[in-house]
Amino acid sequence: MTASLLSIDPRCGRALAALLEERTGQRIAENRSWRVETALRPLLQSLSLDSVTQLTARLRDRSDPVLIDKVIDSLLNQETSFFRDGAVIDTAAEVARQAAARQGRPARIWCAACATGQEPLSLAMLFAEDEHIPPPTIVASDVSAAAIERARRGAYSHFEIQRGLPIRRMIQWFSSEDGQQWQAAPRLLEMIAYRRHNLVADPSPGLAFDLILCRNVLFYFAPIMRELVLERLADALAPGGLLLLGAGETVIGQSDRLRPSREARGFYERVPAATERAE
Repeated sequence: MTASLLSIDPRCGRALAALLEERTGQRIAENRSWRVETALRPLLQSLSLDSVTQLTARLRDRSDPVLIDKVIDSLLNQETSFFRDGAVIDTAAEVARQAAARQGRPARIWCAACATGQEPLSLAMLFAEDEHIPPPTIVASDVSAAAIERARRGAYSHFEIQRGLPIRRMIQWFSSEDGQQWQAAPRLLEMIAYRRHNLVADPSPGLAFDLILCRNVLFYFAPIMRELVLERLADALAPGGLLLLGAGETVIGQSDRLRPSREARGFYERVPAATERAE
């Protein structure tokens, strides 16, 4: 039977979709509804449940926060890899270097919705390999507690380590005792502050960031939530700071606080306030 929201009780599908949107702001896109039953199957097995209907019944009174977190973690799309869109990551690192030189301090970078941490580690490698630049402050966040815990450990399977990571860097920055599990070097992990963060519900991590990466997550939000997230990302940018979205994402028509950067192609900058424009 094909896995989709319609292959289970439609009421269960709607309940799960509502729970995900309520807790994260993210929606189950129509073209990804087939993932629902597949994504929940490991959780069902671990709970010795036979169906999504039984799982939904256990969620009905919302009295088990641990179970709710596990369901949310299962439904979130945590697709990521090392050096995803490598040229883009290289450009992002250069943007941060220029900001550091301009500000006269280490760059401040926020990797929002970082999933299991490959993106911030990719940036950390680029900076660790550049002896002339002070290490940046990198904040990596995700709404999933499980994903952030995995990112904080910096441990990856052989399959994960091969996705986007050149062999030279794999050998230089990771170690393995059995060739199956690979551990990121402490030096890299020490450059990154990991935290659980909800883009819709939580304030920004507190710094004014020179570079924010928030890639391939906005299209999971309803338009009104997308506007809210972009508003908060704009507020979190330092003067001259830049925002990087996914290749298929844009602020155009969705935010009056952000515009395409005039200096860095593919990035977005904050629109100056009226008082700044007047000056």
